[in-house]
Order: sequence, then structure tokens, then C-alpha cells
Amino acid sequence: MPLDTTDHKLLSLLQRDSSQTTRALSNQLDLSVTAVYERIRKLEREGVITNYVALIDKKKVDKGFVVFCHIKLIQHSRDFLTRFEKEVVLLKEVLECYHVSGDYDYILKVCVADMEAYREFMVTKLTGLQHIGSTHSTFMISEVKYSTAFEF
Repeated sequence: MPLDTTDHKLLSLLQRDSSQTTRALSNQLDLSVTAVYERIRKLEREGVITNYVALIDKKKVDKGFVVFCHIKLIQHSRDFLTRFEKEVVLLKEVLECYHVSGDYDYILKVCVADMEAYREFMVTKLTGLQHIGSTHSTFMISEVKYSTAFEF
């Protein structure tokens, strides 16, 4: 689906604050409320907009200790990959999981309260997953840039 300049502006506005009314959006885009409504529905139908969420300050919910955990599996068969992926998505501490190239097979973004909570997660949950050969953890010192919005 090709996007025009107005679609890009609309997406930027929604990424900044998706709780805006269609009237507020129409005023900013110089379009009718109906036109904005139809554009939003089209973007949703086409899968450009996939979800609306509330972004939460991780420190205020005691999840400010961020770890990037690199995982190497013992084998790269389809069964091992599929099994690992099915199991890792069930771990509530894992916010993101990426299958990557290079020295490791997966990178996980894990958010917990502190180092002790991460140790508990590793010992009781992560190392319990089958087919993990090795792990390497990198701890976030500070968040330099965090964004969920694409710029057009």
C-alpha cells in the first residue's frame, strides 16, 4: 500500500499520541473528520497500524534493570529453533526477542527489578529452556535513545 504525505503526517501524529480524537487530528491535518476517520481505518485494515498501546515508564513499575541476553543454541535445526521460540515468548520478563546472525542465535531484551531478579530469572526460567548452549548478558548502563515511532 503506497502512503502519501498526509498518511505520513497522520502516522506521525498517532505515534506521538494515539488518544487524540479524529477532530483534533483533522484540525492538524486540515482534513474533515470523516476523511481522517477513513484514513485511519484504511491504515488499520492494511496492517500499517497494528495496535494501540500505553507506553509505561519501566522504573515506575520496578522493571528498570535492562539486560540484553545473547543466546546460542546447541543446534540450529528447525525443531530446536521452533521449540525455543515457543518457550521464550511465554517468559514475562522478556520484552523483545530477535533471531539474529553472527556469534549468537537470539538476542533477548529482559526487564526486571534488579540484578538479583535477573539472576533468579536466569536460574529458574531461562536456563530451564531446552537447547540453550550458552548465554552472554550485557547490562544497560543508561538509555541514550528510546523511541517506538518511525520518522517520515
